[in-house]
Amino acid sequence: MKNIWLLILISNLILANLNAQENIPSKKQSRDIHSLIDNYSMARAKKDTLLLKKILTTDIDQLVSSGTWRKGKQESMKGMLRSSKNNPGTRTLKIESIRLLNPLCGIVDARYEITNPEGVSRKMWSTFIVVAIEDEWKISAIRNMLPAGQQ
Repeated sequence: MKNIWLLILISNLILANLNAQENIPSKKQSRDIHSLIDNYSMARAKKDTLLLKKILTTDIDQLVSSGTWRKGKQESMKGMLRSSKNNPGTRTLKIESIRLLNPLCGIVDARYEITNPEGVSRKMWSTFIVVAIEDEWKISAIRNMLPAGQQ
């Protein structure tokens, strides 16, 4: 009977000291993910297809605010470049939060604003699914959302 109580006591001590996995990125992970999103923004602005190829996964998919799906790296890149051409202006992405699902996969929420040459801004949200592949963060999915009531 003593052994059972001892086993229960030890089990409780062990369980009390277990912590849930942190979903907050380390400083390095945060810095690397911020750099990834900055590179994405820069690649879009400069229409840099080489940089886009480097930072997007092969199976990336993108849901844009019009409701159009882009699937795969080639289709997504064509759509990004076409969108930048058809909707000129300054694009700004400001990361609001980064949450890791595990050490190699995370969700990045950002404010996304496009200011056209006339100075009119379109304010949206973007969510990025990012994955670490061989110690390099890449974008695996993008969801752009236009808040309700905006056109």
